[in-house]
Amino acid sequence: MITNKKPRSSDTDSNYMRDDRTDMSEDDDRSPPSDSIANDSCPTRTCTPGSGSGSGSGSSSIPEYPAPYPDQVLENVLENVLWFLTSRKDRNAASLVCRLWYRVEAMTRSDLFIGNCYAVSPERATSRFTRIRSVTLKGKPRFADFNLMPPNWGAHFAPWVSAMAKAYPWLEKIHLKRMSVTDDDLALLAESFSGFKELVLVCCDGFGTSGLAVVASKCRQLKVLDLIESEVSDDEVDWILCFPDTETCLESLILDCVECHIDFDALERLVTRSPSLKKLRLNRFVSIGQLYRLMVRAPQLTHLGTGSFSQSEDVAQGELELDYVSAFAACKSLVCLSGFREIIPDYLPAIYPVCANLTSLNFSYANISAEQLKPIISNCHKLQTFWVLDSICDEGLQAVATTCKELRELRVFPFEAGEDIEGPVSEVGLQAISEGCRKLQSILYFCPRMTNAAVIAMSKNCPDLVAFRLCIVGLHQPDHVTGEPMDEGFGAIVMNCKKLTRLAVSGLLTDRAFAYIGKYGKIVRTLSVAFAGDSDMGLKYVLEGCPKLQKLEIRDSPFGDAALLSGLHHYYNMRFLWMSACKLSHQGCQQIAQALPHLVVEVIKHEDNVDKDEYVDTLYMYRSLAGRRHDVPRFVSILLWMGLIISHFSCSSSRVVATCVANASYVVHKRIWWFDLLAVENYYRSLWCPGTRITAALLSMAGGGTDNLMTCHSQVLSCTLIIRREIHLPAIFVGVLSGKMVKASLIIIEVESDCAFEKQWEAWH
Repeated sequence: MITNKKPRSSDTDSNYMRDDRTDMSEDDDRSPPSDSIANDSCPTRTCTPGSGSGSGSGSSSIPEYPAPYPDQVLENVLENVLWFLTSRKDRNAASLVCRLWYRVEAMTRSDLFIGNCYAVSPERATSRFTRIRSVTLKGKPRFADFNLMPPNWGAHFAPWVSAMAKAYPWLEKIHLKRMSVTDDDLALLAESFSGFKELVLVCCDGFGTSGLAVVASKCRQLKVLDLIESEVSDDEVDWILCFPDTETCLESLILDCVECHIDFDALERLVTRSPSLKKLRLNRFVSIGQLYRLMVRAPQLTHLGTGSFSQSEDVAQGELELDYVSAFAACKSLVCLSGFREIIPDYLPAIYPVCANLTSLNFSYANISAEQLKPIISNCHKLQTFWVLDSICDEGLQAVATTCKELRELRVFPFEAGEDIEGPVSEVGLQAISEGCRKLQSILYFCPRMTNAAVIAMSKNCPDLVAFRLCIVGLHQPDHVTGEPMDEGFGAIVMNCKKLTRLAVSGLLTDRAFAYIGKYGKIVRTLSVAFAGDSDMGLKYVLEGCPKLQKLEIRDSPFGDAALLSGLHHYYNMRFLWMSACKLSHQGCQQIAQALPHLVVEVIKHEDNVDKDEYVDTLYMYRSLAGRRHDVPRFVSILLWMGLIISHFSCSSSRVVATCVANASYVVHKRIWWFDLLAVENYYRSLWCPGTRITAALLSMAGGGTDNLMTCHSQVLSCTLIIRREIHLPAIFVGVLSGKMVKASLIIIEVESDCAFEKQWEAWH
């Protein structure tokens, strides 16, 4: 199982132990007005009564009032209605009604969510949505959290912040997840958005304290600065000192992932002059004595990350005599507690006064025992979210089940990850939770052993489960009581939990378990598979039976080309597919690229794998309107339509000729070979600008048997198309061939344009 890294602030759809900010408030003054969505001139309709002249008084002058154009009236009404749609799902559905709704929905949208930064280009997004105030952007897939993706893969924020700086100078909020962010990106952000208020970086990397210093100094209206599980380099810059010396607008400051010392005196002054501060999470360099000083100055806190929760090395005598219990008791609004990074259990009684009001408690860094947990958890009757290490054992989980009847989310992480380690939690703790916490909606449970009976009991006791992730540490672990596969347990989960949308499976599983998922998991959207399955039929059951599937993550499983090809009908509807250490061949991946030209097919080669295996290391596929990305690292190969390989290139100021070889065999039906130029157009659209003229010629080998294209019998067929900005040309290249099978072919692409090709070619290559 995946245990290289503890996903403490874990994966997609988690609330990161804080309030969900995806539904952002909208101001009355939403943005500067965009260009009119209907610029066509329309004849003015006038109301003119009878034209007869009055007797003796001349012609009476009656004013003519122009009647509003019917479509304009509908647009105005529709615009006022769509302002009330806040759900992304509802807005997406509304945009599909007709062209008018599509246009008005884009004009009224203020929050933009992009689940894959490569699914659409920044230019396309900003040109369609012109009034955006909040952007949420995701980059790398989730398995990047577990060191399964090589560093420097991509997901750069630079092109996005550059495009948004031009299109949205009024932007207020940016949420990034698994993106590569540089200090220059943060500097451009701070300089471009004068009213910027909220920056959230989750599992991001590439930036340091110097970039944070620019944000702190220039974003004078900043309300939220949340750094969650991100990698922040130490540039030896005291970025806390860069906040304004006057009273700040800060409402949330999360810095628990910053692995360097901070200027505590500056932090204390910042907290003092931030009267609106509600959320504060400290890093492990803040001692419990320093925490006390901050709590005294900010009793209004609702969310607190305690830092180390231990004494500093050079502890003063006064720090030993502080009344920590009174400090916590004064924070009467505290509902969320986390931190405890280097905990000393003797200090745990200090949090007793706030336990009764807690709705969220995160002990995922605290190595505490069941006996130390019981006095705390016995008072947490309102608890809804609980993260903890397995050091509390089954006994601690039984205590949770006894008290926490309102629990909605539970995550149990391993203190020591390893296949040979006898973990302290088991099916006993899981069954206790299912019997005591019947309102449970989401569970992540790491354990070394499990039984079908415990999983079946959870499916019956907790029918409202939306997310069920059971990670049985160790390869192919069966039911440790009966020795049977875990098929029936996971089958019961998908059968009995009708609201289930997220599922992670592990342990010894046969194709029968995947048959259950395909038959009953009709609303499952995210599926994670590790070390499971018998044959290709298992994956085929899932791909053919789960119509709502959006994200599929598979590692170290026996699925091959046949399983992969069984999902051709569904891949365009998915956000992504990840398969690593499976039995996929390069030819099988190439078939996907040929069959689905609008799907980006990436083959990732890991640096530690120097041998040329017959199977690919990692396959990552995702749908994209932008086509092939331009920042491809050397260890990534993007498979192009027909397997095009640039073998010759000549460049001048006005013409480019590229020779491309297609290494494949194609069956010819009725002696007609259809060559779809649409795929070629989409491929070259990413290289050359609109107005480019492409001429394609096919030299086909009749019968094959020789590699010498110059001596074999061939026919030359050609067709021309012009790349345009909006129109996708359904150009078809038709050729009559003398044979039924084309063994090899040579395609010559000739491109003519006035743009500067040298720079574009260098950038692409």
